[in-house]
Amino acid sequence: MVFWGPPGTGKTTLAKLVASQSKAEFVALSAVLSGVKDIREAVKTAKQRLQMGLGATVLFVDEVHRFNKSQQDAFLPHIEDGTIIFVGATTENPSFELNNALLSRIRVYVLKSLRREDLFSLLRRALELADRGLGHRDLSMTDQALHHLAEMVDGDARRALTVLEIAADLAETNEITEELIEQVFAGGGVRRFDNKGEGFYDQISALHKSVRGSDPDAGLYWLCRMLDGGCDPKVIARRVVRMASEDIGNADPRALRIALDAWEAQERVGSPEGELSLAQAVVYLCVAAKSNAVYNAYKKVMATIRDTGSLEVPMHLRNAPTKLMKELEYGKDYRYAHNEPEGYAAGEVYLPDELEGLRFYQPVERGMEIKIAEKLRRLRELDSK
Repeated sequence: MVFWGPPGTGKTTLAKLVASQSKAEFVALSAVLSGVKDIREAVKTAKQRLQMGLGATVLFVDEVHRFNKSQQDAFLPHIEDGTIIFVGATTENPSFELNNALLSRIRVYVLKSLRREDLFSLLRRALELADRGLGHRDLSMTDQALHHLAEMVDGDARRALTVLEIAADLAETNEITEELIEQVFAGGGVRRFDNKGEGFYDQISALHKSVRGSDPDAGLYWLCRMLDGGCDPKVIARRVVRMASEDIGNADPRALRIALDAWEAQERVGSPEGELSLAQAVVYLCVAAKSNAVYNAYKKVMATIRDTGSLEVPMHLRNAPTKLMKELEYGKDYRYAHNEPEGYAAGEVYLPDELEGLRFYQPVERGMEIKIAEKLRRLRELDSK
């Protein structure tokens, strides 16, 4: 099995409980520090225990996602023949980080962040067992201070206990106060975030979908969650520009300019003042008229190009800067639109002959694209005449 969840949710503890309840030997490896040699040694020891009738071995692999494909493959035969009870732990999505051969042989259990009330109970129990767990006697905390600590650790039980232990060491009296907890936390962020991990992709997705769904409150929330977690504002700015084109497009062309201005303002002003420009852009994009017509047209054209290959440019659209090109009739019969009625060469074809009549761009009846659609209908009427 593999336990997948944020730090401090009990992955290692659960693995030890599995071993304890199974009356099995618990052997731990860290994928950060171990290699194939360590895996072989652990498997050898597990085989010897079975041969001697000493029982099974739970092989716990922490940060299993850090093993490469060949290292992960080294477990497969020993999982299949029962030499080891394999238990992995990861903070990353196993679908992306573990190979299919290993995934097909294990079950993934998803662990969630601990709730504040659970952390409160955990901390209260730790205080009651202070003489055994922390090396201090008669430690006390008010419920308010306990709730404050439970809130600050953001669902991470290990961090809660670590902070409690440090605070106990620093306490001048038997009471651990809110002020002391604040001192332990001073200078460090408390929310979880990883610019390259699951948290980043989940939150940037939530931000994008909030903008697409025209919810400025949710858009601001996810923006601030990412900034609070330490996300690089330039990474967010890049995605905001993408949103302006993908989900708003020509329904409100100002959205792209506002997104670019916010990016530039953030780079010029820096943090934390510049982030307000990103907030302004996100709110504007949320309330702007929405259209994915350009995005859809772009995808259709790219698919058509892949299907049809390198079609020739029609002769009348080619430039003819040399005598030879003119003799080959490059540019012949081209109609200069500015010399035509209404500045439009009605009936002219600009696509390759094989694609004549195809329509990729379908503007929606929202925002500026209402007028764009009206203009295109007028031009197509002129074409038909």
